[in-house]
Parts: sequence; C-alpha cells; structure tokens
Amino acid sequence: MQLDKQMNVSTDQVKPDQKDPSGKKEQVTKMFDTISGEYDGLNRMISLGLDQKWRDNVVNMVAAHEPDVIMDIATGTGDLVIKMARATNASKLIGLDISPGMLEVGKVKVKQEALDNRIEMVIGDSENLQFEDNSIDAVTVSYGVRNFEDLEKGLSEILRVLKPSGVLVILETSVPTKFPFKQGYALYSGLIVPALGKLFSKDKVAYGYLSESASKFPYGEKFNNILRKVGFNNVESHLQFHGASTIYKAVK
Repeated sequence: MQLDKQMNVSTDQVKPDQKDPSGKKEQVTKMFDTISGEYDGLNRMISLGLDQKWRDNVVNMVAAHEPDVIMDIATGTGDLVIKMARATNASKLIGLDISPGMLEVGKVKVKQEALDNRIEMVIGDSENLQFEDNSIDAVTVSYGVRNFEDLEKGLSEILRVLKPSGVLVILETSVPTKFPFKQGYALYSGLIVPALGKLFSKDKVAYGYLSESASKFPYGEKFNNILRKVGFNNVESHLQFHGASTIYKAVK
C-alpha cells in the first residue's frame, strides 16, 4: 500500500498552481488553453526537435498492429494523430483532449492536411471516456498521462474501451539514470526549460509545472507495474535518448 501512496503523490498532487484551490484537471485545461497557440513551436525548441522522432517511433509501433480505429488521448494540437493517419490505413481516428484551445489549433492542422474525413477532434476527459467498451483497436497518449488527475482511473478507462488484443502506446517523459545524461537532464529540465517558458510563453508557470510533473512521474518499471496492476498484459518500455523520454507499450 505504501507504493500506491507514493504513486498518488507523484502524479495527482502536482498541479500548475499549488496555491490555487481548484483541481488539477481544471488547472491543466486552463493552462493548455492559454499556451495553445505557442505550444508547437515551444515544444520543438525545448525538445531540440527530438519529440518528432519519438512520435514517429510510437506511430511505427501502432502501425504494426494494423488498427482500424485509433484514439489519441491528450492529443493537443494533433501532431500524433495526424502522423498516424498518414502512416496507417485506419478508417477512423479520434483526437481527444480536455482543452478546447488546443483542439481548435489541431482542427486547423487536420483540415490543412485534408484529413478531416478520417480524423475527428473531440473534447473529452481521459478519466471518463464517452466510448463503448471494446470499441477501439489502438490508443496512444503522447506526453499526457502525467496530467491525468487520477492516473489509474485514466488507464482503466483506456483498458475498458480497447478491444481484446488492442494496443496502448504511451510516450512520456522520464529521467535518465546514467552519468552524464542524468546530470545534464536535471540542469536542462530544472533550469533551462522553465526559463525558456517564462521567456517565450504567455503562461509563466506552465513550463515550470511541466518540468516538475515530469520529474515526479513514476517512470520506468514503476509505471510498467501500474499498467500491470490496472490489467494490461505484455507490458514493455523503450528508452528514448538515454531515458529523457520512454515509450510504453501494453496489450489488453
């Protein structure tokens, strides 16, 4: 039981504004609405462009399962769901996000790519998915699970909507454990990322929160165990750039 308590502290209690009495879900929605117009550019800059390569790796894992219906949770501005539409023969793709501001940016991108006949961008809560049981072939989450207010509830909802043998692929931040990448990551994420956020972002606390939530997320084998606890099988994890991010894959 002690492990579960530590996990809850690591994920649920990290909020954009600890002084704000409102819940994490409300704060995250407001934060992403505020930074929606600048998010893509800042993301590329902060990740040094590597996030695009990592998303490509996610797409390749999903495409190998030849899914017909795909849902991308916490889709943001739609980068990943657009990549999956290009790389797969899925007849239906759903980009789901809690932030209307991020979705509006995403809808423009989807239309520009002439993919609006296959991709539907919808407002939704990852912890209360409005989809039937056993209805989705593949679910992806890219840098979104650490923003879940209740991590296990969100993962359980994903398990519910996945078809038997359906695949979940998650790309999320993690922390390198080996020298010198551990030390370099601590410096970059703890000082440089928040400074860049304050310099270029409308929301002066957003990128400080994103760095803090990344450092406290239960990455690696801890997260693998949460996936197993929820009920997923064949859980595996793949480090990206020495552990700066990790791709998790699991099957229902």
